[in-house]
Amino acid sequence: MLIRRILAGLSALALVLTAVSTHPGAASAATYSAYVMGYFTESPSGNGADYGLHLAVSTDSLNWTPLNQNNPVVTPAQGTGGLRDPFIQRKQDGTFTILATDLKGTDFSQQNQYIHVWDSADLRSFTGYRRVKLHSMATHSWAPESFWDPSRGQYAIIYSAHNGVRDVIMVNYTTDFVNVGTPQVYFDPGFNIIDANVLVGNGTNYLYYKRTDGALFGARSSSLNPRSFDGGTYTSGIAHGGTEAPIVVKALDRNVWYLWGDTYTPNGVFYAWQTTDINANAWSAVNQRAYTQPLNSKHATITPITAEERSALLTRWGAPSWNRLKSYNLPDRYVRHADNVGRIDTYPFDPYQDQQWRVVPGLADSAGVSFQSVNFPSRYLRHSNYALVTNANDGTATFKADATFYQVSGFADASWKSYRSYNFPDRYIRHSNYVLRIDPISGGSSTTDKQDATFQLLN
Repeated sequence: MLIRRILAGLSALALVLTAVSTHPGAASAATYSAYVMGYFTESPSGNGADYGLHLAVSTDSLNWTPLNQNNPVVTPAQGTGGLRDPFIQRKQDGTFTILATDLKGTDFSQQNQYIHVWDSADLRSFTGYRRVKLHSMATHSWAPESFWDPSRGQYAIIYSAHNGVRDVIMVNYTTDFVNVGTPQVYFDPGFNIIDANVLVGNGTNYLYYKRTDGALFGARSSSLNPRSFDGGTYTSGIAHGGTEAPIVVKALDRNVWYLWGDTYTPNGVFYAWQTTDINANAWSAVNQRAYTQPLNSKHATITPITAEERSALLTRWGAPSWNRLKSYNLPDRYVRHADNVGRIDTYPFDPYQDQQWRVVPGLADSAGVSFQSVNFPSRYLRHSNYALVTNANDGTATFKADATFYQVSGFADASWKSYRSYNFPDRYIRHSNYVLRIDPISGGSSTTDKQDATFQLLN
């Protein structure tokens, strides 16, 4: 799947990513202060499936704001009419090329020798759409991505395919993403693998990949030549369930590397690991409290961008008009309504719209907030006999009071939020056995009670 090399200054190893170029048209390392993610969407029952290119932005590579209301910004017009596994390449001239698997849906038995390709000056518009043929083998062309090979003066397009023996990583070289060279095996460690990502370093290069047993591994080489990584695996398996689509991201403000992996068991969840030494076998899991993936996102790509580019993307595509609420002590769970009952459930789920809320001025006091359901806009989250439910607004003073809360600093973490009832000011929204209610919470409450009453408001 997709990985994006990220330059954010030199690490202790003096790594220089291919995302940064010395070409006068490319942004310099010092200007990168944000990230853009590309992805497609799926949800457990297919309610949220959309096989176009989606974008989100972030200032820390951990928490993301979906653009265009989490709708696609461009969709393929040829081939299967859909994409998976998008990849954003910042080219030597500072502009972008987008690559993607030509596959709509989940019929992975399809054989497709083509990939989707777009050009873009700024990710606000997309031109030159084409399908590029990579090979003539009776196999697929999955998870294409690319990197600049300075020794060749060309881009390497790498992708997953079956070469007649096993699943390997193939490569075609190009200068323009229109005309490509002869396909050849790039990486074959002797067992089935897919989803490679190459990180170009200063003296040592890295390749992360998925072994088909569902774990991620890293290989390294002093060369970028085909087959140079074959014997260079240096990490043990990194996984949470069945994990694929590695993305390695360098923090822009500190010497920390993040490894993202998409999972198919459980389906649709991104997990993250971190290290301060990319050259060591030392990845540790990141608590889900620290990061949030875009809603329904699958097989992503992450690319560094400037503050100006981030601002321009938000101006062009807009931030969501809705929010989600994540539990502090159960960060894999989000506030949703189900059969009109307020609760927290494990992400992802369908209908996915049950977790989307419009945070509006409080119905009883505009200094507070009320939570309006996105998929049932006449309904608001309110308390009834201390239990949280969604009901249609009947216009009464009692309903307005029950549906109004004051947003305050989180009991468990001041950077998060807690929500105090308007008409029962000693009570706060909290979860208990996954069901939402309002209970008395104070500075003297137990640690568990404080955590149960703390949430993160996100896009």
